[in-house]
Amino acid sequence: MEAVAAAAPAPDEASFVADDVNNIIKESIDSVLQNASYNHNKVGQWTSSMVEVCLKRLTGLNKPFKYVVTCVIMQKNGAGLHTASSCYWDNTTDGSRTVRWENKTMYCIATVFGLAI
Repeated sequence: MEAVAAAAPAPDEASFVADDVNNIIKESIDSVLQNASYNHNKVGQWTSSMVEVCLKRLTGLNKPFKYVVTCVIMQKNGAGLHTASSCYWDNTTDGSRTVRWENKTMYCIATVFGLAI
């Protein structure tokens, strides 16, 4: 009996395409927040919805990746916010993308980490 090796994914299929991910993040935020005004009581729902929409669209790419999606929504009131992240991974396949979105009443900062399987 002959062993059959699994075909290696095409190079483009196994890489993190930052522009595609960037567009998915922007579209996901827009679909949840496009006409919204900041409302403290809705922030939990909005962050959950944005993360779910984004993950659904990312998995729809059918790439061999695990994804981590984070979302922060903050009222525009003059307060500062500083964030940082650090990753130990394979720079040839893995990647991350952060999008800052804003309207008149709030900021949304979303990050996607893509880790090749």
